[in-house]
Amino acid sequence: MAVSMKLLVRNLDRSTTEEELIALFQNYGSVQSCHLVLDKVTGGSKGFGFIEMPKAGEAKVAIKKINNSTLGGNKIRVKKAEVSGG
Repeated sequence: MAVSMKLLVRNLDRSTTEEELIALFQNYGSVQSCHLVLDKVTGGSKGFGFIEMPKAGEAKVAIKKINNSTLGGNKIRVKKAEVSGG
């Protein structure tokens, strides 16, 4: 069974939407889920989020292609998310 890979996307412009992130990552494969981390007080983006891709191979290509690229005026960082146990 293929193992999905969760990616951490950092340094996002505060106005970047989940839809924009999904569209960006779908250029490299299918996206299982997308979660922007929001500020509990303001409801605005905290500038980072997570993308889950069902195929690790596609996720690795997406990391290579998207890391250090520019989205919404910001140079974004993409890496494999450190998954805590549980």
